Amino acid sequence: MPLARRTAASCCMVLGWLPCHGVSDNMPPPATGLFVDPEFPACVSSLVGRGNTPLSPLCDRITWLRPQEICARPHLFPQIRRDALGKQGILGDCWFICACAALHKSPALLHQVFPAEQCTWEDQGYTGRFICRFWRFGHWVEVSIDDLLPCLGHKLCFSHCQDQDAFWLPLLEKAYAKLHGCYEALWAGQVADALVDLTGGLVERWSFEYAEENFKEELVSRMLDLKERCAMSCSVLHSKEGSGDLGQFHAFTITDIQHGLTKDGQSLLLFRVHNPWGRSCWDGSWGKSGDNWKLMDQTESARFLSQIQDGEFWVEKEEFFKEFNEVIVSFPVIENDHIESIWTGSLLSHTQQIYGSWIKGQNAGGSRNNPSFPDNPKFWLRVKEQSEVYLTLMQRPRIEMGTPKNIHLNRNVQREISNSTFPNAVGLHIWKVEKRRFNLQKIISTPPVTGTSSHTYDRQLHLQCELSPGYHLLIPSTFLRDTEGDFLLRVLSSGPITLSEITSNQPVDRTDEDVLSGVWETILELKGQWKKSNSAGGSRNFPSYHLNPIFPFCVPTNSQLVKVTLHQHNQENPCHAIGFHVYLVPADGCHSSLSQEPCASCIPHSHSLEVSKICNLAPGQYTIVPSTYLPEQECKFSIIISIKTERKPIKSEETLGQILKEVSVISLMK
Repeated sequence: MPLARRTAASCCMVLGWLPCHGVSDNMPPPATGLFVDPEFPACVSSLVGRGNTPLSPLCDRITWLRPQEICARPHLFPQIRRDALGKQGILGDCWFICACAALHKSPALLHQVFPAEQCTWEDQGYTGRFICRFWRFGHWVEVSIDDLLPCLGHKLCFSHCQDQDAFWLPLLEKAYAKLHGCYEALWAGQVADALVDLTGGLVERWSFEYAEENFKEELVSRMLDLKERCAMSCSVLHSKEGSGDLGQFHAFTITDIQHGLTKDGQSLLLFRVHNPWGRSCWDGSWGKSGDNWKLMDQTESARFLSQIQDGEFWVEKEEFFKEFNEVIVSFPVIENDHIESIWTGSLLSHTQQIYGSWIKGQNAGGSRNNPSFPDNPKFWLRVKEQSEVYLTLMQRPRIEMGTPKNIHLNRNVQREISNSTFPNAVGLHIWKVEKRRFNLQKIISTPPVTGTSSHTYDRQLHLQCELSPGYHLLIPSTFLRDTEGDFLLRVLSSGPITLSEITSNQPVDRTDEDVLSGVWETILELKGQWKKSNSAGGSRNFPSYHLNPIFPFCVPTNSQLVKVTLHQHNQENPCHAIGFHVYLVPADGCHSSLSQEPCASCIPHSHSLEVSKICNLAPGQYTIVPSTYLPEQECKFSIIISIKTERKPIKSEETLGQILKEVSVISLMK
């Protein structure tokens, strides 16, 4: 893992300007009347949590200043893109700074993460408030901050740009620190995780420590093709003798790859690498004063040396593979948040995702080493045409820091819980199934179409495969049995797909495809809420069941197949186990008794955002009772009731015209 762990002394050496005293007396007075973030105050609690890093001893010397108090002409972005390269400061977050290179590659992605048209210090409407966005566990979340930034003396002590008057990076770093609870929480991490948070996309890690030469050549060819469109980072996991200041567990940014020629016409391939420490750390043969530059004529060597900035150096291909252990590459994200495959160039324009959980004693079956593997959550993936498909499995810590809207805990308690919660070792396997009714034990005893070669502790893993049309069985698992956790299963495909959960009482037992492919018409949409001590009665196992919301509905005379879908609006927190029962209202019109047997049920309760069942109901009056399995669990929910209508297909001779581009109200008004 590319973790940056250094002593306080080495942090000071990185900056080279660590002051001996606190704030100087001739500093400008602080700005007044500007936004101050009460959720992330300018104090020690926002700097450190558990205090187990070298940052803690420096806290009493850190002051908080706004950009206009740090420099005369602050601005968000530099005029020259290369000046946006980040320098690390005294915080061990090289992994985050390297990931920010993804935003240099795509203006659209930069404006997704750092929304445009925010008032800055040069604007009349400047308030000192900024908004950043991060992709967290399946959706983009907004983080609001003030622009008070940690300083030592009169300078930023954490990240900053080559252009030190540009403040987009330190502001983004502050928002990311708030998301995690404090700056200290960023002390160590993985480039891949930060890239996912900044792009909402896919990331691959290429380890070449023991790779064959032909594999390395393939990676080089791929990197040359992707260098202008993808963020690429390289990491040192094991220090090697003679590697200068390359630190163990340190991440770097690959800023360019170029061909060069020696005096005798020999071709060379050089990697330009940036060290987030912001100073040269390479003593190799192609270092700034290395001997190998003499192999080139003066014009050629001057061309290469003129392109490096502070902290950058050139490494020849053979040296690169010798000194670095891995490369991390993010997939290109183009307009409309579509992700492009780095292997085929296909647009992965079809995306489906679904949340799930492993619950001890219920569905935490463990790996295929365990006889309980079939108990794991199971999902249908229907591929409608031959497609390039990426399947991702993202696990979430039981409690994440930096989510005050959803976790109402004392800040120190949040940090304690989060820091003691580590990811599980997880895996994912997929089988092709010829029909929807199948023998589970027989299927999983056969080799999967694809799957993880071993369970991994990565926060997000992904599989890439080419899938033929039809149904596929997906089973995510933890390595150990009875290991609990929440996960997000996400599928990105070049062709159309559908993803759904297989409940233990599989709602559709028919093999007739017409049941699914018929025309369904929504006849009723209901919204409700389970509230403690009011309407959260739990399942029929509990005497409080009658407290649950009860909704009437009618099945018309021209239909018998009814599809009922219950959706809980609980994406931020672990899913409740939900289900429902349908009761027939007696012919005399009296309200149905909940003590009678239901005529249709969606049980056992499932830890899923959504459960659905197709019911065969005679025309008449019914009531539906949605519930959580346990009483006193609060959540909003919605119910959609649809009927299958027998409509003849419409034969049309219309031709497809030009695609119409939408015109928004705002642009129309402009």
